[in-house]
Amino acid sequence: MTNDIKFKFSEFFGTIAYVGKIPFAPGTFGSLAALVAWYFLKPTISDPLFLLLTGAIFFFGVVVTDVLISVWENHDPQQVVIDEWVGMWISLYLVPHSITWGLVAFVLFRIFDIFKPGPVQVMDDMHDAIGVMMDDVVAGILACLLTQSLLYFKF
Repeated sequence: MTNDIKFKFSEFFGTIAYVGKIPFAPGTFGSLAALVAWYFLKPTISDPLFLLLTGAIFFFGVVVTDVLISVWENHDPQQVVIDEWVGMWISLYLVPHSITWGLVAFVLFRIFDIFKPGPVQVMDDMHDAIGVMMDDVVAGILACLLTQSLLYFKF
């Protein structure tokens, strides 16, 4: 694969079909794209398959993000939103298929991703493709845990 084709491929997938190129709040739009995809795909796939797909997208995201970081010479390009997709899908894991609970997970994920408490910030400080992906993974895990707690306590 030539460098130009590798870049175009990475750009398309890393920006989630160029959603990350939206000039304002690209992370929010990337998360929203993941929420919409979850809403339509989730009824057709099992929870283990959903988790497997999320893991595969994570590793794929590391590869395309690494390409984009080197081409754009930016250790955390905001146009890359495949990390938001992964984090959002982690936050949606085991959530009942309803737009209400999907939005709860979305809001919690965005809060953890934007404010980067504790371990989210530690991952963000890594300044490489793994760090780009992992801060959203940790934000997604925290959002998932809080969403599951709300579900358990029937809020």
